[in-house]
Amino acid sequence: MPADSPVVTVSDGLVTLRPWSREDAGFMAEASADPAIRRYNGSHDRLGRPAPPPSTTDAETVIDQFALNWRAFAATGVPSGVAFAILDERSGELVGCCGVDDWSKEDVAQFGYWIAPNARGRGYATQAAILLTRWLFDLGAARVFLTIVAENEESVAVARRAGFVYEGTMRGHGVWQGQRCDVMLFAALPLEWAVGRLDGGTDARQGRSPVRRPHRSGARLDG
Repeated sequence: MPADSPVVTVSDGLVTLRPWSREDAGFMAEASADPAIRRYNGSHDRLGRPAPPPSTTDAETVIDQFALNWRAFAATGVPSGVAFAILDERSGELVGCCGVDDWSKEDVAQFGYWIAPNARGRGYATQAAILLTRWLFDLGAARVFLTIVAENEESVAVARRAGFVYEGTMRGHGVWQGQRCDVMLFAALPLEWAVGRLDGGTDARQGRSPVRRPHRSGARLDG
């Protein structure tokens, strides 16, 4: 990551979220070849056909874009497009990714996540979702939401455990290999969301100082 990019680290003692670095590119490339990640998180064309798995060089390009998004966040306070690597706090093992897909001009945030195949079933996605949601609310999000393909039962379970409320199903909203599929909508509101507040909250940190969201007025939100 370039030296002028902010270093934001969020942790609960079990899971740590930190920005991606180019040294993580091999892990990203390998994980992105997993069929489930290609199905639910990868890039698709209009018929739902997945893009080829990225090479390590491709992953470095993605990580470079994440770094640019972090620099934009430092300048504007708008976290659209920022992404965290998810690590096991104790071992330092890199296990997945979560990031902000969009932050609207109405302060509504959408995010997503994935976990590498060999790290699934250990609670990392749920903890990361809670940490990221708390961070977004601390930044001033008025609403945080997730969209999940209806057949992705594991991700639906993560959303529920992380305190998100099911709001409905968008029928035929997605497409995979030429077949339309339903997409479920889950959301959390700061005054209702209890899961991440049970321990009193964890400060989002930039270096060792709490993140302060710069004032913005009519900022354009580009993804």
